[in-house]
Amino acid sequence: HSVELRIPPYGAVQCVAGLNHRRGTPPNVIELSPEDFLDLCLGELGWDAAVVSGKLIASGTLTDELSQIFPLEL
Repeated sequence: HSVELRIPPYGAVQCVAGLNHRRGTPPNVIELSPEDFLDLCLGELGWDAAVVSGKLIASGTLTDELSQIFPLEL
């Protein structure tokens, strides 16, 4: 019940409230490049545009919850 955010090769973190996932591929995964992650955080790239273009790969039902926090408020 958590979402794993992957920014290869730098790391992965479990986000969104839920149970920790410890082994194998979790059911809810978001993956994107470091550059696209920064663009998403800054609002230079929108969530939907990132998904449509293939820059952001999201699988699982909980990944939409993470879409609500972008862009980050500074």
